[in-house]
Amino acid sequence: MRLEHLNVFFAFLLAMMTSITASAEGGVLESQLRDAADNGDAARVRSLLEQGANREARDKLGRTPLLLATHRNQVEAARVLIEAGADVNAKDNIDDSPYLYAGARGFNQILRLTLEHGADLKSTNRYGGTALIPAAERGHVDNVRTLIDAGVDVNHLNRLHWTALMEAIVLSDGGPRHVEIVEMLVKAGADVNIADKDGVTPLAHARKRGYTAMVKILEAASRGKPAPTGGSGLAPR
Repeated sequence: MRLEHLNVFFAFLLAMMTSITASAEGGVLESQLRDAADNGDAARVRSLLEQGANREARDKLGRTPLLLATHRNQVEAARVLIEAGADVNAKDNIDDSPYLYAGARGFNQILRLTLEHGADLKSTNRYGGTALIPAAERGHVDNVRTLIDAGVDVNHLNRLHWTALMEAIVLSDGGPRHVEIVEMLVKAGADVNIADKDGVTPLAHARKRGYTAMVKILEAASRGKPAPTGGSGLAPR
């Protein structure tokens, strides 16, 4: 009898979980909306929303139509969804949101749209980092500039105890894009003395890697002087 009771209980639990998942995913309209967003069909997205499709209905991975559009940098589809009120901070099962994903991937147009519609500057990804940290790591100059201008904390520490400045050095090749990012971060107030969990500073990492242009910027900042304009070898702005 006990085994029968357990079987009934687990069958009930499975039915409840299936019902909850189906409810979150929505019906035919919602499935079509996700497909249209993923394919960048802005006109179809608008039509489905007008027909009453739930703009926040998620797929099995927790992705909303807006996040699907963001994944493929479908700017116009994303614009329609955002202007219709789609949540730019809605996270999927791995803590990606449209705002965080656009920031990390260099999708500047969608990033700007999310910032104009309530992006949470303090939200963090699954590594505990703000949108600025992966943008700096991956050399997305425009996104770094946009996020700094928006007011994202340049000294936020992720779970590795790394700032955006640290990642722009440690996880880069020391090339012009990352040098420009280091310069921007320093000018925006990045603390050059925040070390990693082993006590190694950004300057020490740059010296170890032979990133001469970065070293000049960081040495100047350590002495309390302005970062050298065009110290990256880039034309002054």
